[in-house]
Amino acid sequence: MKFIHIADVHLGAQPDAGPLYSKDRPRELWGALERIVGICEQEQTDLLLIAGDLFHRQPLVRDLKEADSLFAELSHTKVVLVAGNHDYIRTDSNYRTFVWSENVYPLLGKNPEYVDFPEFDTAVYGMSYHSREIRKPAYDGLKPCGAEPFEILLAHGGDAKHIPLDAGRLEQSGFDYVALGHIHRPQALRKNRIIYAGALEPVDKNDTGPHGYVKGEITRQGVRTAWIPCAKRSYVHLEIPVSQDDTTGSVKTTLGERIRECGAGNIYKVILTGKRDADIVFDAGRLSEGQNILEIEDRTSPAYDFEKLYEENQDTILGRYIGRFLGCEEGSTEYRALCEGVDALLGSRG
Repeated sequence: MKFIHIADVHLGAQPDAGPLYSKDRPRELWGALERIVGICEQEQTDLLLIAGDLFHRQPLVRDLKEADSLFAELSHTKVVLVAGNHDYIRTDSNYRTFVWSENVYPLLGKNPEYVDFPEFDTAVYGMSYHSREIRKPAYDGLKPCGAEPFEILLAHGGDAKHIPLDAGRLEQSGFDYVALGHIHRPQALRKNRIIYAGALEPVDKNDTGPHGYVKGEITRQGVRTAWIPCAKRSYVHLEIPVSQDDTTGSVKTTLGERIRECGAGNIYKVILTGKRDADIVFDAGRLSEGQNILEIEDRTSPAYDFEKLYEENQDTILGRYIGRFLGCEEGSTEYRALCEGVDALLGSRG
């Protein structure tokens, strides 16, 4: 039995996108789902497993119709999904009344249930969120009932507020495969068997690293899986070291080179580090111009000779201020306060 496992598509989200992609990025989430449906059709995948948060919020009827129309194009694949903490089953949720295409099987109960696919020798178990948070473990002690030779669990959660998970108990549960959602970074809790697919596309600037889906096959001999990257863009935290010789212009040149190396289509948070000339202030607007940069964080410090300044100004406010911080560790909060205070005091002198 061949399957594809995705999670956390977050259709309808307004992702952190930067100046170049702010209008297009929400559409790219739909594009990601379209690509997965296309792969399922091309490879004649048996099951498409969606482990929660297909939508970023309560889906509108038109959202459900759009998703369903994609799934209806599949000539062979059956789609099984659960609702996560973002698209949970509210009392007025459109999930409750929407009629899906015949190849789509939503598991919307607040308690675990299953759907049987005898043509694939497979049963898929799962439950949906009926509130934003579920703090109690819901899968501890859950075991398959033996409906089919191959049995899969769709599970969304893994932190204190969203169904805490015990990987050891899941491993002993008897499910051939556990398709996990909620954690956006892909990771395997148990190789080939208990896997977070991760978000299909990153939606938050801290969702760094690759994103994609799990492709798997279950046979009488066991389970084989491969994680496949497919995200159109990645969030990259890019550290740019500077020196006393650098200006905004030189840093902009270096930044452009690094972005070309890392991929111009990605979305960046830039972190400036090192010691700059005390007279230089980096212009974030100039640095961002023409690049897809969400944020520039300046962690640089001015290259002052604090001991020399202290010796020359012991009897002034400047000297007394420096004296309070002498010996503090470079990079510490105290050191940053020293730099900013000296900047302010020297500025007032000017």
